[in-house]
Amino acid sequence: MFLTMKNKFISFVQLILVVIYILFEELIWEGIAKPVYAFVHSFQVLRKIEAVLHDMNAYVLLFVFSLLLAIVQILGLYAGILFVSGQVFLGFLFYLSKIPIAAFAFWVFRVTEDKLMQFKWFKWLYTTLMDAIAWLKNREIYLKAMQNFGALKKRLKNVMSRIKQKYFEKESPFIKTIKYLYHTVQTRLKK
Repeated sequence: MFLTMKNKFISFVQLILVVIYILFEELIWEGIAKPVYAFVHSFQVLRKIEAVLHDMNAYVLLFVFSLLLAIVQILGLYAGILFVSGQVFLGFLFYLSKIPIAAFAFWVFRVTEDKLMQFKWFKWLYTTLMDAIAWLKNREIYLKAMQNFGALKKRLKNVMSRIKQKYFEKESPFIKTIKYLYHTVQTRLKK
């Protein structure tokens, strides 16, 4: 009986980890942060910053990176507090404000990974985190969740495609009606 309860608890913890990871990976990173990262990465001024970062002392670089991560975490926690206290819109704004900072922090990490990995504890922490993510991604619960999420994503795309086709094609009845109403109002206003 104790073993069964332990297995259920472990499965529950795995489920929570999988849901959190999927929410972060699929919704936050793929939907929002990755495009912001790509946009930020395209700025020419970042080439100059990249050169400065490469010349920077490893300890100073670690401080800058840690400061960026701390800011991201504080904004996320504060956004959560605002959500819980009922200030959803303000919480949402704080959460959105952390995304460009997180994207910049990710960029700083990618650009200076070799310097940051000079710290044995940092390298160990990073490797342990990547191993934990790999372990999570190999869990049956994660694989099933991703399969279900993929099917849901596909269904949503089909629904959105049908809505777009039905209402927003150039010659759809909906667009024709909107154009007709627009021209009617425009004609009456000219009189």
